[in-house]
Amino acid sequence: MKKKFLEKKLKKIAYERIDILMNLAEEEAKKGNWERAKRYVFLARKIAMKMRIKFPKKWKRRICKKCGTFLIYGKNARVRVRSKTYPHVVITCLNCGAIYRIPMIREKKEKMKEIKNRNNQKK
Repeated sequence: MKKKFLEKKLKKIAYERIDILMNLAEEEAKKGNWERAKRYVFLARKIAMKMRIKFPKKWKRRICKKCGTFLIYGKNARVRVRSKTYPHVVITCLNCGAIYRIPMIREKKEKMKEIKNRNNQKK
């Protein structure tokens, strides 16, 4: 019982520290201190790996998996929405050229449900 409680507490602390480090990385990246921002990202990822926890989704998409830089959309990252074969968001790191595709399947399903509900209400 005590071990589980301690483990939850440690994981909560780890998430808090990751959040603090990522906020610091964002501030430093906005100032132009890319190396310091990269170091904060490295430390946050190290904490997550050490504690065996998932990296928070809101920060996960702001990090380049290839070079580890903090991505600021419009400055060192390009974001495009594509809908050819399947709807997705394409994020390109302008430092190393890495490309990340995030599918928008859930959004498409929600939109279809909404259209379906409108049609049912009209009948």
